[in-house]
Amino acid sequence: MLVPSARGVAATVIARVVADKAFAAAALDAELDRAVQLDARDRALATELVYGTLRLLGWLEARIGRHAKRGIDKLDPIVRAHLAVAAYQIFVLTRVPAFAAVSEAVSAVRTSRGAQVAGFANAVLRKLAAEPRPSADELERAAFESTEPSLRAAVIRAIGEDAARALLGSHDGAPPIGLRIEDASARDAWLARLREARPQASFEVGRVSPHAVLARGAGRVIELPGYDEGAWTPQEEGSQLVALALGARAGEVVLDACAGRGNKTGLLARAVGAGGSVDAADVHPKKLDRLVRELERIECRPRATYAVDWSLGTGGAPPGYDRILIDAPCSGTGTLRRRPELALRRSAADVEELARLQRAILARAATLVKPGGRVVYAVCSVLREEAEDVLADVVAASGLEPAPFDAPAAVAVAGDGATMLRLHPHEHGTDGYFVASFRRTSSGADAR
Repeated sequence: MLVPSARGVAATVIARVVADKAFAAAALDAELDRAVQLDARDRALATELVYGTLRLLGWLEARIGRHAKRGIDKLDPIVRAHLAVAAYQIFVLTRVPAFAAVSEAVSAVRTSRGAQVAGFANAVLRKLAAEPRPSADELERAAFESTEPSLRAAVIRAIGEDAARALLGSHDGAPPIGLRIEDASARDAWLARLREARPQASFEVGRVSPHAVLARGAGRVIELPGYDEGAWTPQEEGSQLVALALGARAGEVVLDACAGRGNKTGLLARAVGAGGSVDAADVHPKKLDRLVRELERIECRPRATYAVDWSLGTGGAPPGYDRILIDAPCSGTGTLRRRPELALRRSAADVEELARLQRAILARAATLVKPGGRVVYAVCSVLREEAEDVLADVVAASGLEPAPFDAPAAVAVAGDGATMLRLHPHEHGTDGYFVASFRRTSSGADAR
């Protein structure tokens, strides 16, 4: 039986992502849960290998294919994955000796697929190890060019080539894990406590959210002090800013229209306090069940939950909200640093379908905010087709007008008087987001 290793875990995850269309983060979590023998250092290495290999997968496999006479398309997925992970170590991880990467990959292939295939892997990897290491600029180009072509072109149209290269050309390991300190005034105290609990890890304050602490190399964060007692919640920093951008005030009644598992709902519940209320809607009832449990952990609760397919109607959610947050389902192109598999899969057709759904959600959810009330529309995407283009088709007909952000955290990023903002990984250290603020001026068209 093969003893679990960081490289073996990474190869298993890569094989699942490529062959089964699995999501990298979920597959990695599952494999790390099984590999209980791995220490924190090996878990961090496995994570780095998964994310780095996926970002460069197209380029790595092209380099491997040069030394495979029959190509690699028909290779067993796990063999291809072991070759890709080893190639990433050879070309990128200078701290890992090439002979060690070759030896472990060959051993793993021999155990799982036999001596003949192992001989092939050995020959290919030794030839790769003899090649010169690419420069940082070459690796950036490799990651950029490994992105699915139509997606790459759409990102360039949306944010320009320089920003697109910064987003798509990153070949670093996994991004930090965001923690949302429930009481922002206690962030420094919790920062000190977390550093004391995991001295080998890195904990830093965020740049755009006053609640954010960013953790690196901390292992399973839910085992850190404070989680069980509801002092903090795992939540990516840009996602925190999206919820803060709604500007919810004490005593208001607000709706989280695409609530998912409730990260933003929890932050909104804190903002409105005991005198206000938050409703949560989502198309998936099971997510709403989890949302209720998660809010209980931080001693909050939604007033009501609604299983709503916004493409069909409002699902019984009532009118008259003071503010509505619409964090719409999207392509996720802003999350590529933590979901690099999306760069291999998304296409223009996917984006067109999502944009139709986003228009329907915005048009219908906007009917539920009272005149003078606020709507914030957001997507974790950098594409115009899911951002400005959606707004151009829907806003006026829905009785909405652009309104400057009235939340301090959003104003700090966007500037006074701004009605839209973008977050970018290379500028803000967050995932990529588009966020726009509106006020309802009339009843608009009834889309229910």
